Amino acid sequence: MTEAARVILGRILSFAEEPRLAGAGALRLIENGAVLVEGGVIAAIGEAGDIVAQAPAGAALDDFGDKLILPGFIDAHIHYPQTRVIASYGTQLLEWLQKYTFVEEQKLRDPRHAEFVARFFLDELFRQGTTTAAVYCTVHPASVDALFAEAEARGARMIAGKVMMDRNAPETLRDTPQRGYDESKALIQRWRGRGRLGYAITPRFAPTSTDAQLEAAGALAREHPEAYVQTHLCENHAEIALVKELFPWTKTYTEVYQRYGLLGPRTVLGHCIHLEESEVAMLAESGSVAAFCPTSNLFLGSGLFDMRRLQEHAPPVRVALATDVGGGTSYSLLETANEAYKVLQMNGQSWPAAQALYQLTLGNARALGLEDRIGAVSAGFEADLVVLDSRATPAMAHRMEAVDGDLAEELFILMTMGDDRAVAETYVAGRPVKSAIDPRPAKQGESGRHNGL
Repeated sequence: MTEAARVILGRILSFAEEPRLAGAGALRLIENGAVLVEGGVIAAIGEAGDIVAQAPAGAALDDFGDKLILPGFIDAHIHYPQTRVIASYGTQLLEWLQKYTFVEEQKLRDPRHAEFVARFFLDELFRQGTTTAAVYCTVHPASVDALFAEAEARGARMIAGKVMMDRNAPETLRDTPQRGYDESKALIQRWRGRGRLGYAITPRFAPTSTDAQLEAAGALAREHPEAYVQTHLCENHAEIALVKELFPWTKTYTEVYQRYGLLGPRTVLGHCIHLEESEVAMLAESGSVAAFCPTSNLFLGSGLFDMRRLQEHAPPVRVALATDVGGGTSYSLLETANEAYKVLQMNGQSWPAAQALYQLTLGNARALGLEDRIGAVSAGFEADLVVLDSRATPAMAHRMEAVDGDLAEELFILMTMGDDRAVAETYVAGRPVKSAIDPRPAKQGESGRHNGL
């Protein structure tokens, strides 16, 4: 789904490189700018007067004044079946999965419930300015169909996959190595090349898959090199001990995935907190991505991510940022970046706001191999955009009165005080989507209530 020609006016901020490496030259800011969108793609950007003059007759005009226009945010690791697991009290990872997560995930075997959750999930992402995500579904193929169908209907770029689990989970959440392979392959064939969708081969994590199932997942990855692989790694000490018990031949958790061909440039590994040196080397040499999930790591008491250690390894480990809802406590990547800043502070590491916003946009696009189409406000890129208001709340507006045109301070205010209220609008393929979401709470059994759908 795409939108007719549209001109979006505001202050355009995008990144050409990583600020940590390129300094001030990494940012591109047009103070009085405009973006021309045609057919869901950015046709031109530049000074407002020039872009308005070249817009086709009848183009829609959205004027956001001095608000910032950035690329849409990208979430590298999130669980859509866990929208009703968020804010579940009092346990750490393994007990939390059994007590809350697996109970909720069983409900998505009902296609109607999966459709309801998928609608809510995409609404919530768009309200937060997130336009692309790497998403875990459940073991049920219907959960994948529901999410992909909803994303396709809205023209959104989403990556998702059926979770593969054949042990250490309730019976209704288990498949078998063969069924996991067959169902995943059928989903790849059904959805590959449709709309803006990408498939992720998704063994949940080593404790819920046998050797045979991980071997089947590796076979899928070899047969479908265009697909992603997503799973979890070294999140929790008890989890790591369980992996070594279940796979007595291995020295490290990461070695399990390496043995079955599940590491590589299209692999995204959630958490990566408690890595041994040999594991850091395996991730670096394979080009795999470590997804930093700060709100989840804090909420479940898992530990503190060590960004510097991964960045300073030679070669460096590729890193992404993610919400990890529902272990994570917020759908907002602004709030997630705020917590990431605090986690890194606890580790004696700094994280400027420009680096954080780079990570949420071009940095995460690079982590997912999508930097040629999303992650920048650039001609020829898909028109996924977010408009941010640094004066969205009274407290933010009050704080901004002390900012004298300093962009770094403004971005830091957005990162530390911003949430969904700071998102003035979200565009997916050039179409405004946040303002089209019905603000009333969704109820089970209701059809989608989105303007234009």
